[in-house]
Amino acid sequence: MYQILMPGRTIVGENAISMAKEQISQLGSHALIISGKIVEKSGIVKKLTDSLEEAGVSYTVFTDIKGEPDDLMVAAAKKVYDTEGCDMVIGIGGGSPQDSAKAVSAASGYAPIALIPTTAGSGSEATKFYCVTESATDTKKLITDEKVIPKLAVIDPTLSVTAPKSITAATGMDALTHAVEAYTSRKATPYTDIFAISAIKRVFTYLPAAYENGEDLEARTQMALAAYEAGVCINNASVTLVHGMSRPIGALFHVPHGISNAMLISKCLAFAKDGCLSRFAAIGRALGAAGSDKECADAFFIYLEDLCKTIEIPTLEAYGIDKEAFFEKMDKMADDALASGSPGNTIKEVTKEDILQIYKKLWEA
Repeated sequence: MYQILMPGRTIVGENAISMAKEQISQLGSHALIISGKIVEKSGIVKKLTDSLEEAGVSYTVFTDIKGEPDDLMVAAAKKVYDTEGCDMVIGIGGGSPQDSAKAVSAASGYAPIALIPTTAGSGSEATKFYCVTESATDTKKLITDEKVIPKLAVIDPTLSVTAPKSITAATGMDALTHAVEAYTSRKATPYTDIFAISAIKRVFTYLPAAYENGEDLEARTQMALAAYEAGVCINNASVTLVHGMSRPIGALFHVPHGISNAMLISKCLAFAKDGCLSRFAAIGRALGAAGSDKECADAFFIYLEDLCKTIEIPTLEAYGIDKEAFFEKMDKMADDALASGSPGNTIKEVTKEDILQIYKKLWEA
């Protein structure tokens, strides 16, 4: 037996923000809009505020989300929420503003949430998860709470056309990681399998195109759908080893979440492969491979390496991370990864020593 958790309503298409104004107005009368400076400067926040004004909804804008959110940013946003008398939260931007919106909602007695992604990757608009870094310990905490699944998700692929290539690559790999981990999770279901395979095929087909030409609206549309599908997957089947090991890298070395996922995905999935060979083979076949389970699974890993090269995913060293500092913090990272619970969803037992060995392999040529 399994259940399916999804947003209350999802609106998809060009100009979706305008289309959604009536639904947003039903959530409350004064919105706290949480975003970042770059999204604000791009004019995307103004599209939202114009729509809210047309709907007669008042708002306050908070754009002090810098990088991945920590408890201090969330506390500052919560203070504005209280001071301004807000009664709903709108997160507009990448995964960080959306996670922040969930955190503020939870701290405000679960105020209604609307989420509007401007990148195609986190899938936060479809999930019960959010991450906040504990500033005192540099620990990125994964919080699971069904009450923060948004009442409304608004997906407009035109909002992502201005995203630079590096963001397109990072967020696209985040979506792919979600889909593959959900498909190879202990918690996978027939329902999530359908969404996962669909998302995987979209990413492999359309991420290179979106990376090469950000104004390719078809590619952006397909990637937005892939991110949403993958979000639905992890909302119901969760993530596994890649995410467990990725979060500590993000917290301690400030690597964007999608990039750290991409750095880890091949090594982590190679470790997990013999635990569910038939599942990796099925992914390979969905991407066009033929032959035995081993041949098709191996083909998937070749396709994955090719994709990472095409979208220029850097190594830890190329990204500028100091190897000595990384090794000094590796024991804490392994502990934090296990404590998150995500590695336990892998269809293969994962120990601390396994995690340490995978971290070390990231530095191999």
